[in-house]
Amino acid sequence: MSERIEDDDGEEVKIPGLPANTKNYMTPACYRRLLDEREHLVNVERPEMVNVVSWAASNGDRSENGDYQYGKRRLREIDRRIRFLNKRIESAEVVDPATRPATDQVFFGATVVYENLTTGTEHTIRIVGIDEAAPEKGEVSWVSPIARVFLKMREGDTVKLPTPATVDHPARVEILEIVEVSYH
Repeated sequence: MSERIEDDDGEEVKIPGLPANTKNYMTPACYRRLLDEREHLVNVERPEMVNVVSWAASNGDRSENGDYQYGKRRLREIDRRIRFLNKRIESAEVVDPATRPATDQVFFGATVVYENLTTGTEHTIRIVGIDEAAPEKGEVSWVSPIARVFLKMREGDTVKLPTPATVDHPARVEILEIVEVSYH
C-alpha cells in the first residue's frame, strides 16, 4: 500500500500509496493544488534556498555554518517534495464530480448522507482522493473502509461497516443506511 523511493542521501522515503493496480483518483481542485504547490517549490522556494546556500557557502567554513547546513537540509526536503508531487501528478486520474450525470449511486466524488442505524445518528461524508482526504471535514479517501463499503451502493441501501476495537469500544459492525447521494 505504499511506495518507496530514495532521496538524495540514498535514504529510503515511504510514500503513502494506493492499492495495487488502481488509479490515483483526485478532484480538479486537488490536481490544481498539487500543480500550484510544485510550481511554488520549483519557482520560488528552491531558488531562494539555492541563493541562501550559495551565500552561506561563500562565508567560508561549511562544517560550522548553520545557514549552510540548514539550507542544504531544506533543499533536500524541497527536492524530495517535488519528486513526490511529480509522481502524484503523473499518476493522477482527474475526476470532476460536477460533470457526473445525475445518479443516486455512490462513486468517487459523491457526497453521501448516511444514518448510522446502530447509534441513530446522521453523518455526511464526501469521497475524495488520498491526497485531499480530511476526515475532520468529512472528506474521506475513496480507499478508506467507509468509502469502500459505500462505493457502487445506492440511496436507500444498507451496508455493514466493521469497526476495529478501541479503548472505549470493542470491535463491532455498524449498520449504515444511505439517505442521500449528491455530486457538486
